[in-house]
Amino acid sequence: MKIINIAIDGPAAAGKSTISRRVAGRLNYMYIDTGAMYRSVTLYALNHGTEQMFDNLNRIDIRFKNEDSGNQRVLLNNEDVTEAIRSKEVTANVSKVASYEAVRTYLVNMQQQLADEKGIVMDGRDVGTTVLPDAELKIFMQASPKVRAERRLIEERERGNQVDLETLTKQIMERDEFDMSREISPLVQAEDAFLLDTSEMTIEEVESCIIKLALEKVEGE
Repeated sequence: MKIINIAIDGPAAAGKSTISRRVAGRLNYMYIDTGAMYRSVTLYALNHGTEQMFDNLNRIDIRFKNEDSGNQRVLLNNEDVTEAIRSKEVTANVSKVASYEAVRTYLVNMQQQLADEKGIVMDGRDVGTTVLPDAELKIFMQASPKVRAERRLIEERERGNQVDLETLTKQIMERDEFDMSREISPLVQAEDAFLLDTSEMTIEEVESCIIKLALEKVEGE
């Protein structure tokens, strides 16, 4: 069976990571969370300062480690930062760090190298347009801000963070505006991407839809 690359883009809290991880597992592909990579650089900047981040950018090493349980750990310079990169402080600063051209250039190059061998499911905000423009299957996931805020609320409470739905909805809408209006690699649907609105869909339904599209691509090659 032919191996392809799958690019899944969409706004914050659209469910990209959850779905991408499940699809990769079903297809026995490698999952690459580009958002975790930008969060890792953001964490480095918060810990060491923005100036030092730029000075040491080429020495910032990010790796993914798959566990037997199916979970994926994120390593920043050999330190496990899986939980640390999901902090509220990192979330509040990641859009700004991700807008720096030097950061995007460095990470896009890293992401493209990871995808050279095919068999990749990669999610983010510019995967189908910038990182993997030749990906055989491109998905653009979207959902209403309210639905995305409700999903994020569950995640935050599971992490022990006390936030309210109104605040999360406002943050998500602000994040959307920032991501769509930035000069470098703005959030936009690729022309050849399949638009998938998940507002009224279950996780299983979204997963099945993407698996079906992937198999059609594989069989059609």
